[in-house]
Amino acid sequence: MARKFLYVVATLIVLVIAGGVAYSLFGNALLRRAMVPSVAFRAEPPMPANAYGDRALWFARPGLTNTPVDWLPPGVAPGAPGNAEIFFIHPTSFVGTDRWNAALDDGETNGRAQIFLRGQASAFAAAGRVWAPRYRQATFGAFLTGDDAARQALDLAYRDVAAAFDQFLADADPNRPIILAGHSQGALHLTRLLRERVANTPLARRIVAAYVVGWPVSRVADLPALGLPECTAADQAGCLLSWQSFAEPADPTLILERYDASTGFDGRPRSGTPMVCTNPLTGTANAVAPASANAGTLIPDKALETAAMTPGLVPAACGGRGFLSIGDGPPDLGPYVLPGNNWHVYDYSLFWANVRADALRRLATWETR
Repeated sequence: MARKFLYVVATLIVLVIAGGVAYSLFGNALLRRAMVPSVAFRAEPPMPANAYGDRALWFARPGLTNTPVDWLPPGVAPGAPGNAEIFFIHPTSFVGTDRWNAALDDGETNGRAQIFLRGQASAFAAAGRVWAPRYRQATFGAFLTGDDAARQALDLAYRDVAAAFDQFLADADPNRPIILAGHSQGALHLTRLLRERVANTPLARRIVAAYVVGWPVSRVADLPALGLPECTAADQAGCLLSWQSFAEPADPTLILERYDASTGFDGRPRSGTPMVCTNPLTGTANAVAPASANAGTLIPDKALETAAMTPGLVPAACGGRGFLSIGDGPPDLGPYVLPGNNWHVYDYSLFWANVRADALRRLATWETR
């Protein structure tokens, strides 16, 4: 499984099946029945002190070789690495329903995580040294229910991420700037790291940018608590980026249903509030850009073992409540588009080359300010 490149993920197969006739008939309830564990949450002890000092608990970090983040599209030269320390939190790769949190030694789950890291975290490697921890992530079904078990599972996962972040801060070069990035569940945990470990601390001055991708961030009820402003300029440093990709016709009901029923980080309701939408093609907020501005989308080969970077294929436009539209004619990246024309799994690969350039540009600004 780990040899496959970016798109073979069992979670998505389940969702695509649900996205057909069954989804049209039963909608979100079907997803919940299929993916939410029916077992009780099982509490697990916290990581031992300094557990993340063990390199075995990292998918990537300085000192490890041939990691998933070292992958580059054919024809793309690595170049001299930048001076940043990059902490990347991978998205959900555990889809089990027999427990709420993944085991650290789950080979299938770890294999999927490495697939995601190749297509996502690799975009940041040119900017510096990438650190990507393993963690006991919550299962996919935890995002489909408001049960206490789901909250407990996410709390357990976050505790691992926070422990890894503490080790990252202890071991990383204290004179280097920091890029924070994540996707989906990883982006959710990143918002908590920002609130609890970065906002209103001296560490905030070291942050080049925070890429909170594939997770909704309310401009009104969330952003003020995160300690970083929204990125509004392409060369701005010390700011936050976020986007969620949909093709047309888009139906973001699955996201809006949960979002509008939730409370923001500052205690106010999120209902009806706009989300942060950074256009990854321009690096600016609420922008529209043609496909010609796209420097490279990752297109998988037929064997799904690598991908070519192809420019000029996908436009991007922020609109509505803050979702990112990629138009009505996106390329064929595989069959794993989620219900509602949600291109969630491709949030990074659609704009891989622009994300790479964005990180380098913001790093250059940070280093000269």
